[in-house]
Amino acid sequence: MLMRFVSVAVALLAAPLLPGLINKTKSAFAGRKGPPVLQLYFDLAKLLKKGAVYSPVTTWIFRAGPVVSLASYLIASLFVPFGGDSFLSFSGDVIAFAYLLGLARFFTVLAALDTGSSFEGMGASREVTFSILAEPTIFILFIVLARISGSLSLSHMVTPEQVLMNPSTVGLLLLIVFSLFVVCLAENSRIPVDDPATHLELTMIHEVMVLDHSGPDLAFILYGASLKLFLMVSLLAHLLFPIRAANSAQGWLLFGILVAIVTISIGIVESAMARLRMVRIPRLLIAACMIAIFAMIIGLR
Repeated sequence: MLMRFVSVAVALLAAPLLPGLINKTKSAFAGRKGPPVLQLYFDLAKLLKKGAVYSPVTTWIFRAGPVVSLASYLIASLFVPFGGDSFLSFSGDVIAFAYLLGLARFFTVLAALDTGSSFEGMGASREVTFSILAEPTIFILFIVLARISGSLSLSHMVTPEQVLMNPSTVGLLLLIVFSLFVVCLAENSRIPVDDPATHLELTMIHEVMVLDHSGPDLAFILYGASLKLFLMVSLLAHLLFPIRAANSAQGWLLFGILVAIVTISIGIVESAMARLRMVRIPRLLIAACMIAIFAMIIGLR
């Protein structure tokens, strides 16, 4: 239990590294030095020292949004294995994991709508619309993984050693990884779905919903976003090498290398292509869903 606690603690501390690694990869492709990898740590420390400003038209929902979303991600991290066994594991915890992510999005959207701003309402509408297309893909992929692993526990589903024992199912796992990678880009507001660095009102999705947050509230949102990215990248890392490893230095080292590879891949994708037009984003998410359904058909045979 102590080793599991240490594993979760290390993962929570390392989560802000991922956005910095993505930005460093994009800067390298652009021929620039770019911000330091630890930039998000500096930003979080600066925001935590400031005070929050609240509009008189907002209610308790606006203040609760960042806190509930961060708490949801923290609890969800207990179900994800980081280089070994997860901190909590029980049959059906995958449903709790998915709904915790949905709860975080729900309160983020409510906080945006609570401001009464049509600008943030536009972003909230886009966020909910695209999530309707992304969430079915996640559940379909979980069905396939449950079929392969024979378990409804997330820690067993993302490390299905049966795939390596049966080479004919390796192609099925590749379909799962591709669909989950697309969903990861969409859920974390990355290019080609969204650009976290944009300030154009016609293209903003997630960033527009948090414009009125400041100080510690904004720090909670930024850290929660990095933690959500870390959780989804961790799932991809385990699927790329589906072997259960003990909570050991070797397991954590391998896990860290795989997480770095997936994170750099996200940076490469963002460097190699531009953001899609808003009308084409649903097509991308529907294509990922169709691939997931194809994988489910193959897996259920």
